[in-house]
Amino acid sequence: MAKTTGFLEYDRVTGPETPVSERIKNFKEFHGNLPLKEQQLQAARCMDCGVPFCQAGMMIAGMASGCPLNNLVPEINDLVYQGNFEQAYKRLSKTHCFPEFTSRVCPALCEAACTCGNNGEAVCTKENEKAVIEYAFENDLVKMEEPKTRTGKNIAIVGSGPSGLAAAAMLNERGHNVTIYERSDRAGGLLRYGIPNMKLEKWVIDRRIKLMEKAGIKFVYNTNVGKDISSNELKDSYDSVILACGASNPRDINVPGRDANGIYFAVDFLSKVTKILLDSNFKNVPYELAKDKNVLVIGGGDTGNDCVGTSIRLGAKNVIQLEMMPKAPEERTASNPWPEWPKVLKTDYGQAEAIEVYGKDPRVYQTTVKEFIKDEAGNVKAAVIIKLEAVMDHKTKRMNMVPVEGSEETIDVDLVLISAGFLGSEDYIVSDMGVKCDGRTNVLTQCGSYMTSVENVFTCGDMHRGQSLVVWAIREGRNAAKQVDEFLMGYTNL
Repeated sequence: MAKTTGFLEYDRVTGPETPVSERIKNFKEFHGNLPLKEQQLQAARCMDCGVPFCQAGMMIAGMASGCPLNNLVPEINDLVYQGNFEQAYKRLSKTHCFPEFTSRVCPALCEAACTCGNNGEAVCTKENEKAVIEYAFENDLVKMEEPKTRTGKNIAIVGSGPSGLAAAAMLNERGHNVTIYERSDRAGGLLRYGIPNMKLEKWVIDRRIKLMEKAGIKFVYNTNVGKDISSNELKDSYDSVILACGASNPRDINVPGRDANGIYFAVDFLSKVTKILLDSNFKNVPYELAKDKNVLVIGGGDTGNDCVGTSIRLGAKNVIQLEMMPKAPEERTASNPWPEWPKVLKTDYGQAEAIEVYGKDPRVYQTTVKEFIKDEAGNVKAAVIIKLEAVMDHKTKRMNMVPVEGSEETIDVDLVLISAGFLGSEDYIVSDMGVKCDGRTNVLTQCGSYMTSVENVFTCGDMHRGQSLVVWAIREGRNAAKQVDEFLMGYTNL
């Protein structure tokens, strides 16, 4: 598989990145590509390791290890090494609908489980994947043709995020008539409005949507199911309905002063920035949202990091990012062995930019907000933050982060972005559709199933499994499509 001694001969090399001083001046993607010849050498590092955890997609110690889509990683890497990018694309497309998305935004679970990474640096599988899909687009290999025969079955999909798009692509290929309802003005869900342009330029989404439309998939925009159109209308008009609305109910911070002006949910802020940029063809940059402001980001995940990077591009005076949990170790601990997901310190692009721009890491660990302070006009002007410590709850046997009395500190704040995760599905669509939810407010299904408590109504993606990764959403959409197909036809060949 690939070059037997490649991992010994070649060091890991990734694509070039635009320097921080230049990339923060715009919202363009800043991670470039290697020349194909150099990418082939990176693929040569893939070992004939015998047990490729990279493609396992299995749960180990409660965490995913390897690709949830079960991409045939060693085979793809071997084809890239040989320079056979066309066959590599064909192999990749057997398991993956949208490599152009994951090769830009996925945290690369495949690389975390790479055998090379157990004693050295992992294979650049994510960049190999990007090279394959971009080669395929450049050489007109990516085809989504309208089926020659239609089944006569009509399916409505609510939500055009990655899970909804994946389900639509497969069901349309099978010959079903698919209509996607999207409450926004453009397709993509959080791909469009939750992930900033510098991580995923929106022409990448538009390129795929055009192919899907050409293949016969219909998109209905600016239509909010449960408000603009009732779920009963959908159930009466379609043979099956798939709910792929995401886990779009944000977790709030309920402390005194929360009603102050200048406090926003992170996704609302990111969506607003992206929409202004898109509507103006990137001519209108909304600097007024953050310029010369002290920005406080609450939450340490990917979305929080995106808020840091976006605020810097909008000219923020300073950015502080609060994390409730302790700082992770820089190397794996003995209790976190390979091939488990590595619970180690990760400094993402936004944090790296803040370090260079402001001279320090924006993250403050084991800290949360106790109170927001308003000025006379009702605008937030400061925040009282407080340290946290881990304390054992003897009833649940779990460690909880609790405030340390007397550790309060007041900091100047002009803009607050809450990135504390999501609580699951929004109430209005769940209530209107009449589906049951579990204790985590995700739409309830039987284990291993995607059918809800309402016959003919299915669910997938974050709405089903809770807030997760794009790669998991795509897998959910593909699996739901197979079950819908079997429900409608009595069998499935997807």
